Amino acid sequence: MSLAEDLTRGCKQQGLKLAAEVCEKLLTYLNLLDKWNKVYNLTAIRAEDKVVSHHLLDSLAVLPFVPKGRLLDAGSGAGLPGLPLAVVNPDLHVTLLDSNHKKSAFQRQAIAELGLSNVLVVSARAENYQVKEKFSAIISRAFADLTTFVEVTSHLIRPEGAYLAMKGVYPNEELEQLSSKANLQSVQRLQVAGLDAERHLVILRPSRLEVSA
Repeated sequence: MSLAEDLTRGCKQQGLKLAAEVCEKLLTYLNLLDKWNKVYNLTAIRAEDKVVSHHLLDSLAVLPFVPKGRLLDAGSGAGLPGLPLAVVNPDLHVTLLDSNHKKSAFQRQAIAELGLSNVLVVSARAENYQVKEKFSAIISRAFADLTTFVEVTSHLIRPEGAYLAMKGVYPNEELEQLSSKANLQSVQRLQVAGLDAERHLVILRPSRLEVSA
């Protein structure tokens, strides 16, 4: 089965209706990622039968939980999940943040080839990044444990914003040790077509103590 067929089938299973040109951009992204992976170690998963499910469909599974406005993808790596989300939702303003300059270079190349005008690349550590306008949501995919995620990004989120942490199995231990800077709103179990593994999205809100500080 081709990547295009995998994507079409997976989107149908996840209830996603994407225009043909959007699907084409997502596949262009995968092809570019494959080329760069031959030189740089951008992602661990490279098998053709897994890239659609593990990269695209996994990223798009969080789409219903991403609020409008400005999204920061912390520790973005190869641009996941930020780039697929930006492709599917052109009204979403996405900042890809990663301290690895080679990964940032790939992100910039992907943005150029996909013709995206709603994505910004920043090569810096999260704790050193400063902004004038804070983010509606900050998302992470295998970036850090929940407490570290919140601690290093708390200066970047709006008081009414949301932390979105993509996890595998239900993170009981991480939730028990959660930073006082955030409160748990919910844990959503995600269904990702073609991915035979547990996936969860932890949704946190800045604590009132943090907002008033």
